[in-house]
Amino acid sequence: MTTNSAPRAIVAGHGSFAAGLVSAVEQITGLGDVYVPISNSQLTPAAIDAAIRDAIARSGATVVFTDLPAGSCTMIVRRLAKLEPGITIVTGVTLPTLLAFALGASVEEAVAKGHEALGQVEGPRGA
Repeated sequence: MTTNSAPRAIVAGHGSFAAGLVSAVEQITGLGDVYVPISNSQLTPAAIDAAIRDAIARSGATVVFTDLPAGSCTMIVRRLAKLEPGITIVTGVTLPTLLAFALGASVEEAVAKGHEALGQVEGPRGA
């Protein structure tokens, strides 16, 4: 794995989801600038489309991480990917996924790290 802090991907989602995850990546690794965060908050579909297109053009990113599989950001990126082959979309992104990618993992490796990190811890019964 290699590290490169130039923007390599976009993180898009509802509210401050993207900015929060990118902030956490920055705090943990110092590599938050690997990502361009985009919020769909208060944006029309056309404005989300423009923001994502602009981020792709400015950064050269070919990977877009989104929060929900059928959310507005994901649906817009799916349409863009049909027009511009080579864009990879990862939905349901988690912090472990973004950490792995920032540290140089491939998209496939980063998604696997996200899956591995998902777990459930049982709390005390009868509380």
